[in-house]
Formats: sequence, C-alpha cells, structure tokens
Amino acid sequence: MSLSLPADPSSARSLTDVAREAMAALGGRSQWFGPATSTIVFVIDGLGAANLAARSGHARFLWAHRGKKDVARSVFPSTTAAALTSLLTGTAPGHHGIVGYRARVPETGIVANQLRGWEAGELPAGWQRAEPLTATRRSFVVTRPEYVGSGFTHATVGGADVEAVSDLEERAARAAELAARHPGSFVYLYAPDLDAIGHKHGWESDAWTAALERVDAVVRDLARDITPTTGLIVTADHGMVDVPRHRHVLLGEGDELLRDVQDIGGEPRMLHLYTAPGTTADVARRWRDAESSRAWVVTRDEAIATGLFGPVDAAVAPRIGDVLVAARSAIAYYDDRVEDKAPQRMVGQHGSLTPEERIVPLVRLGAFA
Repeated sequence: MSLSLPADPSSARSLTDVAREAMAALGGRSQWFGPATSTIVFVIDGLGAANLAARSGHARFLWAHRGKKDVARSVFPSTTAAALTSLLTGTAPGHHGIVGYRARVPETGIVANQLRGWEAGELPAGWQRAEPLTATRRSFVVTRPEYVGSGFTHATVGGADVEAVSDLEERAARAAELAARHPGSFVYLYAPDLDAIGHKHGWESDAWTAALERVDAVVRDLARDITPTTGLIVTADHGMVDVPRHRHVLLGEGDELLRDVQDIGGEPRMLHLYTAPGTTADVARRWRDAESSRAWVVTRDEAIATGLFGPVDAAVAPRIGDVLVAARSAIAYYDDRVEDKAPQRMVGQHGSLTPEERIVPLVRLGAFA
C-alpha cells in the first residue's frame, strides 16, 4: 500500500547523530559543529520545537539563540526510551532494539517497560544491542539521583561517570564545572522536569509555562558559566501534545478492534498490537476501516519497508508490533480492560509521527554558536 506519512523539515538534523557529532567536534572533525575543547549535550525532556515556538515569550534566551533552521527530528516512536537510546548510541531503534515505551520480549512473551523493565527483571541481558557512545571516550552524565544506577542508565551511558544532582540549577552548574575541569570530555546533562509537568498538567498549562521559564534561565546561566571553548547543544528527545480526557479512545471488553490482538505495547499515541498467528492482515484492515481518519495504521512489514525504525536488524524485528497505530489527531488509545487507570490521567502525550511530537530544538551555544 502507499503510505502517506508526514514529511520532516528539509533542514532538520537527525537527533540520532547529535551526540556523535558533538564528540567529533572534540577533535575538530564534526560536520555540524566547530571545534571545542569539551562538549555538553543538554537534553530537556519533552521540549518540542512547536512547544517552544508557542511559548517563546517565556523562553526568551532559547528563542533568541535558536537558528531558524536548527531543529532535529527525533526517532519513531517519539518516546523517551527510544529517543535517548538513539541519541546516546548514535543508532536507530531498528538496531539498538528499544522500539517503544513498552514492547513484547519475543523469548518470554512479557510486554516489558523499556525504561523500568530492567529492575523488574523483564528484560534479558543485552536487550539494548548497541555500544553507548560514552564508552568510547571520557564522558560524564549529570542527572537526577533516581536515575543513577538504573538499568536504563547502564544500558545507554555505560562507561561514563554518572553524577547525581537533584536541583536543576546545581545540575547545570556541575556540568559546566566538569567540562572545564576535564578538557576533551563529553558531558550529558539531563532534565526531565518539563516532561513530568507536561504529562501531569499538559504543556499548555500555567505550570508547564512556569517550568519552561525556569529551564530557560538555567540554559542562560549555563551558557554564561561554560568556558569560551566549550561547545553546548540544547535539544530534546520529543515534543508533546495535550490530549484531554474526552479525546481518549477507550478499548473495552468485546471491542471489535481488539479481536485477534493478543498483547498491546507501545503507549497511548503509538500502539504496538501483537496479533494471533495469521490474523495480522485482518487486524490491520479493521483498524484502518475504523481509525484511518485519525491515525496511521501500518503493519510491521510496512513500517520496516518505509524505514520508520531505521534499518531493522533481524533480532529486533519480532519486538515490533504486528500492527502499529500512530495517532495523527489529538487522541490517545487506552486498553480500558486493565485495572490500573492512572495512565488515563495523563494530559501531555507523545510517541507518534506528528511534527509536534518529533521535531525538537537544536540550539547551539558556547563554541558551537
């Protein structure tokens, strides 16, 4: 079939290549950035380019220092687990194997959480299949204490020195200090605060706007504190759309769309549907008939042929749902049969193919300005 998928901006860089190019700049070999003695990649989780543009008056420093064409395209699915793994390994989800928020483990049949499933024992050793870029040179990670020592952290920034700092301002100051004290180093600075507030209250909320103002001030101070030869990139893993409760699509017991669907992975705006043997075509047809006006519905084979996950290794292909449902309207799909309804309280969401979710800022500061 012919798939009509959204086109990325022609000038958009690949988020997958950002950290690799930042490291290359340390030797003056980057095709994107000028030479630097140290580099910092600051990821502001959940800050899409469209979100920033809509609230530019509350992020005056970031807005003033953006290049008109400096944006990056995140991966598919546009979710933290997949995007951060791609950023930190320089490989696409089809290679590193983190193909969504939740995915079925072929060997066990468990639908595992790709961020927290490591601690729960849901994910086998070697599940993340690519070598972290941080294992290739002196690297530091400055993040919140709860992420230090986690399975996801180990899988994505192995080989780095990981430092725990609770306060965002102190976290940024520590990154600047490490970059100055260790010439030739790569520093990864992570801020999940905006994303958490967006999920709870929505990115259009006053709480999110206030958090953006704080983040903008942190970036301004960081740019002031770094040495002139330190390169600083500010980017994000994904953007966000608000989905009010009345826009939820609840899938209940006996729903025709669930017929022949054995497991549901992914997240509300990008479902992985794992079907009973021999039923994939029927499941895809039912979903297309019912939902094609507000979602992209593709089979695994179509997704691989289209390159949505990048080149897909044979070992990774079975992790991808037999049918994928990516919301294009401001809706979210929920399996209403599960007891835990807490996820239905989320307002801000992401994971799909829309520009609002996939296109993120790429702001160059310091030696990269």
